Amino acid sequence: MVPWKEARMPSTLEEIMERVQGGQRVNMDEAAALYEQADILDLGALAHGRRLALHPEMRVTYVVDRNINYTNVCVSGCRFCAFYKPPGSPEGYVLSREELARKIQETLDVGGTQILLQGGMNPKLNLDYYVNLLRFIKERFPIHVHGFSPPEIVFLADMKGITIREVLTALIDAGLGSIPGGGAEILVDDVRSRVSPRKCTANQWFEVMQTAHTLGLRTTATMMFGHIETPEQRLRHLFRVRDLQDETAGFTAFIPWTFQPQNTKIQVDPLGAVAYLRMLAVSRMVLDNVPNLQASWVTQGAKVGQVALTFGANDLGSTMIEENVVAAAGVRFRLSEQDMVRLIRDAGFTPAKRDTFYNLI
Repeated sequence: MVPWKEARMPSTLEEIMERVQGGQRVNMDEAAALYEQADILDLGALAHGRRLALHPEMRVTYVVDRNINYTNVCVSGCRFCAFYKPPGSPEGYVLSREELARKIQETLDVGGTQILLQGGMNPKLNLDYYVNLLRFIKERFPIHVHGFSPPEIVFLADMKGITIREVLTALIDAGLGSIPGGGAEILVDDVRSRVSPRKCTANQWFEVMQTAHTLGLRTTATMMFGHIETPEQRLRHLFRVRDLQDETAGFTAFIPWTFQPQNTKIQVDPLGAVAYLRMLAVSRMVLDNVPNLQASWVTQGAKVGQVALTFGANDLGSTMIEENVVAAAGVRFRLSEQDMVRLIRDAGFTPAKRDTFYNLI
C-alpha cells in the first residue's frame, strides 16, 4: 500500500464500490482506494455501470476529422515531445495556405466534419496570423475548427500583452468553434515545472478553459499520464477538472492517454493496457459531470480501444485521417471509418457518427 493513500481510506473498498454502484459521487480518498486497490475487472464493471447510467442506449460515437499541425516550431521545449523543432531548425515549418486548403478538402471529401488545428508556440506567429488563418478557413470551407490548446492561447496573450479573454474573443470572432484540451499533461505545477517549464501553468490552463466556457465556447479536457507524475497527482488532475465542470459545465469530453517515451527526453517504460484501463475506469467514476469519455486507440491500439468501451468509454474518438505528434514518438496505429464501425459492432455496441458537440450525424 502506498503511503499517500494509506491514511485516507474512509471506509472499506466494498462500501466504496457499493456507493459507486448506487450513483454516489466519490471523493479523493475513495477514488484513491479504488485506483490503488480495486481489482481491474471490478473497476471495469463499476465504470461500465456509470457509463450506462449516462448513456443507456448502448451507442458508441466517433468523429471523422483530421489533426492538422499548422507549425512544428515551438519554444516550449517540452521533454515529452518528439514532434517540435526549435526556432531556426531546418526541419521547422509553417503550413502554407495551399497545403492547408488541400488537407481540409481531403477531409471534407471523406465525410469529415471538423479539423483539429494545433501547433507549437512559434514566436514568429502573432495573433493576426491566427485570426487570418481562421478567416481563410471559414470563408472557404464548411468545416468546424476545433483549435488552439490553452498553452497556445496563453502564449499569444503574453506575446501581445493582452488578456486571455481578448485573445479568445478575437479567435471566436474569426471563426474558432471549440478548444481542444491539449497541453494539459498533468495539471499539477510540480510536474509541469519539470517536464514543460516554459508552458502555461495549471492555473493558466484552467483560466483559458473557464474563460472559454463563459464566452460560450465548449472545450474538451485531456490527461497524458505515465511519465514522472505520481498516482496522487493523476487524481488531483481529475478533481480539478471536475471542480471546473461543476462551475461551468463547459467540457464536452475527457480524453486520457498514456505517455509514449520513444524519441523523447523522458526515458521510462511505457504504461501498458492494464494501467491505461485502470486510469480510464477511475476517470469515468470521478468525472461524473463530464458527459463523454473517449477511448485512446491512437496510443493503445484498436483492440485495447475496443476493450475500453467496457471500461467507461462511450466514444471511440477520431478516425485520425492525419496524426503527427504521437507518430513522432514511434506509435502509428491507424483505423479507417470502416474499421472503427466494425470494432464498435464487434464489441456489442451500435456505432454512431457525431460532430464536435456529440450531435449525431
